[in-house]
Amino acid sequence: MITDPLILSIVIVLVMFTFLLSSIWIGVSLILTGIVGMLIFNNNLPPVISIYDKIGDLLAASMYDSLNSWSLAALPIFILMGEILYKSSISTRLLNGLTPWLNFIPGKLLHINVAACSLFAAISGSSSATTATVGKITLDELKKRGYSKSLALGSLAGSGTLGFLIPPSLIMIIYGVLSNVSIGKLFMAGILPGLLLATLYSFYIMIVSKIDKSVVPVSEDKYSINDYIHSIKDLFPILSLITVVLGSIYGGFATPTEAASLGVLGSAILAIYFKSFSIDILKNALLNTIKTSVMISFIIVGAGFLSQVVGFLGIARAISEFIGTLGLSPFALILIIGIMYVFLGMILDGISIVVMTLPIVLPIIVLAGFDPLWFGIFLVFMVELSQITPPVGFSLFVIQSISGEKIEYILKATLPFFILMIVAVILITIFPEIVDFVPKYMTTK
Repeated sequence: MITDPLILSIVIVLVMFTFLLSSIWIGVSLILTGIVGMLIFNNNLPPVISIYDKIGDLLAASMYDSLNSWSLAALPIFILMGEILYKSSISTRLLNGLTPWLNFIPGKLLHINVAACSLFAAISGSSSATTATVGKITLDELKKRGYSKSLALGSLAGSGTLGFLIPPSLIMIIYGVLSNVSIGKLFMAGILPGLLLATLYSFYIMIVSKIDKSVVPVSEDKYSINDYIHSIKDLFPILSLITVVLGSIYGGFATPTEAASLGVLGSAILAIYFKSFSIDILKNALLNTIKTSVMISFIIVGAGFLSQVVGFLGIARAISEFIGTLGLSPFALILIIGIMYVFLGMILDGISIVVMTLPIVLPIIVLAGFDPLWFGIFLVFMVELSQITPPVGFSLFVIQSISGEKIEYILKATLPFFILMIVAVILITIFPEIVDFVPKYMTTK
């Protein structure tokens, strides 16, 4: 039997990766890892208490505790909203409305990916849906007009990850549930970092277009006053939906779950108004919502069980004490944790990264003096990096399926935006006020 928590933690990590690499479902892998950890631990339970009874009790308790959350109810509702928007013509109108307003900026229509992803992220909350929706509309259009294919692909990969950072965000909801941090404050905290990242992307596109004139075609369309007025007609309904969803949360009129319900109702009304709503669209949206929600819930249950096991075995406390003995400064600690997340992003999806690491990492972060609210945004950045980190970068696979390009070419095009995301992480670490400003301002009003 292994009794040392540090050695046991190493064994559990190795067991977990063995299960994951064997292609077992993530939720099952987490549960099996917890069971193995209990079986190899000298638990010193009284003879009348079976270890299997203890495992059963922990598993039952974790299932109830993990899913018995009103905040978690927002998850499938936001997913449904994104599915309706994705399958209707609303996203196409969004791109058409943005086109005239971006024509005068250096880089011109190359900014469409950044702007469209930022807006779509604010109403879908899903990185994959954002990347797929915007990519299907923009890539072919930019190619036809003679824009740089590499810059179009790279900006789509980087901007598509804004679905996790700009609220409402599925990752923020999951983090808030697992860490007991206010989801409303997390949504507020993601606004400025999201705008910061989008601004960095746009500045990079402008700089490249100034240096290399070939990335932008010489001749461009000219837009009249009527074109601008017509674009407002396309943008106004979508901007109104964003205002209703986010404004209801920030104004204190609705909880995230209630705001998500408003978003579903609003997206359905818009789809009906634009005559792009049907029973088949609703059926497919509901089926995809059920599949995605069940998958995420299963992972949360597995993570909840593993979290209970980690707490029962004293692993989190032992690791926290060990990290404390290293004498690391807070910045050195966050650097090590950041590197760890980048490596995890190479083999795991973003949701799995959050639910598997949070039980161990969060106590260490709090012990080092970091604000759990700030760490939530930091963690979202790490999840964004995982979306464009090979070999399990979901956004990369989405873009590959849309564009038909080789993954090596997409990786090369994405690298500058990957670096810009790391720059944004460094900025919010040095200046945590970027994260804290909006929540403090909104809560003091």
